[in-house]
Amino acid sequence: MYFLQAFSGIAVILSVVVLATNQNSTYTNPILPGWHSDPSCIFVAAEHNSFFCATSSFLTFPGMPIYNSKDLLNWRLASHVFSRPSQVPQIANTTVQNGGLWATTLRYHDGLFYAIVSYTPQSPFVVTGFIFTTTDPYDDSAWSDPLVFPLIDIDPNLFWDDDGTTYLQFSGIHQQTIDLKTAALGPATIIWTGFTEFIPEGPRMYKKDGYYYLMIAEGGTELGHHEAIARSKNISGPYEGYSGNPILTNTNTSEYFQTVGHAELFQDASGNWWGSALATRSGPAFENYPMGRETVLFPVTWNEGEWPVLQPVRGQMSGWSLPPQTRAISGSGPFVEDPDIIDFSPGSTIPPHFLYWRFPPKDAFAVSTDGHPNTLRLRPSKSNLTSSAPLTTTPELSLIMRVQTDTLFSFSIDVVEFKPKLQEEEVGVTAFLTQTQHLDLGIVLLPTSDLDPDGQAKLALHLRFRVTNVPDLTGNFNGTVPTVIKALPEKWLNAPIRLHVDAFNETHYALSAASSNEPWELKPMGVAPATILSGGDGRFTGTLVGVYATSNGGSGLTESYVGRWRYQGKGQDINYGKFVPYSPF
Repeated sequence: MYFLQAFSGIAVILSVVVLATNQNSTYTNPILPGWHSDPSCIFVAAEHNSFFCATSSFLTFPGMPIYNSKDLLNWRLASHVFSRPSQVPQIANTTVQNGGLWATTLRYHDGLFYAIVSYTPQSPFVVTGFIFTTTDPYDDSAWSDPLVFPLIDIDPNLFWDDDGTTYLQFSGIHQQTIDLKTAALGPATIIWTGFTEFIPEGPRMYKKDGYYYLMIAEGGTELGHHEAIARSKNISGPYEGYSGNPILTNTNTSEYFQTVGHAELFQDASGNWWGSALATRSGPAFENYPMGRETVLFPVTWNEGEWPVLQPVRGQMSGWSLPPQTRAISGSGPFVEDPDIIDFSPGSTIPPHFLYWRFPPKDAFAVSTDGHPNTLRLRPSKSNLTSSAPLTTTPELSLIMRVQTDTLFSFSIDVVEFKPKLQEEEVGVTAFLTQTQHLDLGIVLLPTSDLDPDGQAKLALHLRFRVTNVPDLTGNFNGTVPTVIKALPEKWLNAPIRLHVDAFNETHYALSAASSNEPWELKPMGVAPATILSGGDGRFTGTLVGVYATSNGGSGLTESYVGRWRYQGKGQDINYGKFVPYSPF
């Protein structure tokens, strides 16, 4: 079926496909849509009988999200490993937009969950390792402070041998022993340089049928990304590479899902093997991918004594029978693809899936303060969302967001109260990739052409749409998008003002505003290409949408109050315009 969607003079024809399950063995990718890169997925039978996945968080806080599922399809946010600034205080001073916490590996051993991760400021490239533990993966506060140790390279992995020795593997591909109580490290040696020997990273170790299987990612995390595997009878090697390498890749294909790699293999309760990996919905053009690297799932056949066979990643998959579908799983966080219907009711807290860029200013956000029920209060940061390039300082930002989890979506908030006094005080919504790549629509106090009795320009509220796309960062958009400023209609001043961000097709975002009294009377403010939010300074991350407040470098301190936070997915593109699920705009 087809439908025609028009917005701001742009008409888009979208093909919609409704996909049905075949005996509960057919599903669609991605299983963790939106920015969920570097997945590490495991099955924990004892006590939990659940699947768990960890993904990267880079500069976002809280960080290192853990998701759990009973059926591999319905994924719920269980906790954040990194929920206290004291755990990784370095994040506050990380200037590089793609620095921070890379590639969490999740493991379960002897009743304890382990989350191991590498921190890098990216420049200079000095890597630190962190290991966190918990017995309760559903509680942020239950995750420990980290065991800290030096790393030669990124992407650490933990492996316990049958004799109890704990090994650490990481990019290179290096291996050394580690004492999980003292962080004492044994000598590091390179045990395999890979199939292509080009950027070997993301190691995973498995022991099966008398062999140690070492699976790694190679080729860089762009179009050349792939997985290769080797095995040995001895954990220290030598490792024999598989003649059928690479065992997983979409390189040199026309597939919509590209950059497939950083994979993990695990079994379900029935003994069936599965794999998770990251992938980008970009096609081989690799220009438009605003959601960045996402988590995909594929079936694996691994017969005794043989090499594993990994099914190629596609938008629609079939394989082993899936576990019975259920949303009756532990945790209090939302499911990944649930809409946001958030009214900040009295007594509630900031939702657990909301994120900040580094740490937020102290007391920047508060729910339902006295006299302002059903609102989120924002105290403005002096800095706005835009940084210099490269960033040389780390200003705090009054910015709160959630991950874009759908190709097509609608996001809106109501600005319930905003009474600025000084020029350039602003509150608004954003589609944000990094501080050098974002789309904003704000309500801002600006001069008018009228003069006050002192001959100074009078100030009035305006709507301002502007795009930040810092040049010379090898991003995917080289043009310009003009700033648009319009006076706020006087009749809007007696009611909340609704600000919108919509992805109305795969390639463009639209930002608009309306009075909440007449929400159907949208005032279009601007359209921007999604390539602005692809690649460049944010080539490892993905788009977030949310709300900000700033004085734009001034001394303004006016608080703003927002309410009626709404995010609704409208369609997931799984293969060049084939959408699932679909609900009309």
